[in-house]
Amino acid sequence: MQVYRIRGWFKQGFQRQKFTKELLALSNEHALERIYSDLGSKHKLKRNQINIERITEIKPEEASDPRVLARLE
Repeated sequence: MQVYRIRGWFKQGFQRQKFTKELLALSNEHALERIYSDLGSKHKLKRNQINIERITEIKPEEASDPRVLARLE
């Protein structure tokens, strides 16, 4: 599994809420599906309300999310 960092934004009220998430996934497509699922369930968003700016594969050493680090050990 690779570590992906995903950056984007979604509209919350009249403002844009920016986000950066790190997660483990098998591919870019899998990481994108996980983001849509997580943000959609947490913030009650539809897929067309979530705007992804960048998906990058990062080295495990660059990860800063404690949940990702715990799963890498």
